[in-house]
Amino acid sequence: MGQDIIVIGAGVVGISVALELARQGHNVRVLDREGVAAQASQGNAGAFAFTDIVPLATPGIMRKAPKWLLDPLGPLSVPPRYALKIAPWMLRFWRASWRDRYAHSLMAQTTLMGLAREALERQITGTDGENLIRREGQMQLFEGAREFQESLGAWDLRRAHGIEFELLESAEAIAEIQPGIDPRFTHAGYTPQWINTVDPKAWVEHLAQAFVALGGVIDQGDIRALENDGDGVRLIGADGLIKADKVIVACGAWSHHLARTVGDRIPLETERGYNTTLPDGAFDLRTHLTFGGHGFVVSRINDGVRVGGAVELGGLKLAPNYKRADILLNKAAQFLPGLETDGGTQWMGFRPSMPDSLPVIGASKRAGNVIYAFGHGHLGLTQSAATAELVASIVRGEAASISTAPYSPTRF
Repeated sequence: MGQDIIVIGAGVVGISVALELARQGHNVRVLDREGVAAQASQGNAGAFAFTDIVPLATPGIMRKAPKWLLDPLGPLSVPPRYALKIAPWMLRFWRASWRDRYAHSLMAQTTLMGLAREALERQITGTDGENLIRREGQMQLFEGAREFQESLGAWDLRRAHGIEFELLESAEAIAEIQPGIDPRFTHAGYTPQWINTVDPKAWVEHLAQAFVALGGVIDQGDIRALENDGDGVRLIGADGLIKADKVIVACGAWSHHLARTVGDRIPLETERGYNTTLPDGAFDLRTHLTFGGHGFVVSRINDGVRVGGAVELGGLKLAPNYKRADILLNKAAQFLPGLETDGGTQWMGFRPSMPDSLPVIGASKRAGNVIYAFGHGHLGLTQSAATAELVASIVRGEAASISTAPYSPTRF
């Protein structure tokens, strides 16, 4: 094949795309301002969340918007200083919550998740990466029968789409899978096929090593603009001009800025996620725990514990508000009474989010040799291998295994 392709972004999506393209015989170079897994790909919960098929924009969700603004430390918030700037995005988010758009997004997300599960297994096998994978399931916890009953519609959707789960209706049943949870959590849903990586940064570094072993190149570079160049693309960076046959834009929450330089205005916003990683032995965690009513998860990272989550729609420039991480850790200590909370390391990362919870995967209509692969929200790790396979099909000019129309850059 021999095409010279540059991938902008060395997170899990960019590295996965580069690896797949190199595997298919392309000459691929990855450029990133900071290096491999330097942003959201290093600090996430390490979960391949294939069961998370329900978009954030659900019917009726906008009735909760005033509460978001009034509770800056709640599980989903918009900082008042950012409210005006995010208003156009929120309008699209509201439209995405209408039943017709919601149904479309749900189906598209489900389809992508099906491919993602299969593609991950191919990626694990192809890179000999099973030693970095945990297959310990996930438990979503509910405080009392009412919260559990309100969740049943989502479980029905999972059942309809073939997702295996078990509903638990007593603290005793919960304790058989995960001891040490406060008895206020009386109900749960357990998904045994849930997969985690032992460390998301180590996983991306593993994929990067496989890419380099195939002849791929990873360099640091700050690309600030793209220009169409007939049969190729010019990349304008801090260190000068670079040319490539094709460019893949996979730089997460910064991607829409590059898209704008070729004339594409894509409504990408930033979910700022917070976490605290506790040292080895902090808790005997046996499965990934989701406290959905409080907007956070607890996962095992190497032999330590990571407590994180929440959605703060606050852009790239506001200073971090680490009180959010403190609140999540304090709640985790209440919900897991044996949790040792000393010695933790706090972190904040930027998740690239689209109003309909679907990523952008497809070629620019203004510059056909520029291909987009971003906007996965908190599902970048989950959908990275699938995105790589879809991008490779677009590069080859062949039909993909699933339709990419729902993820088109022009859908808004």
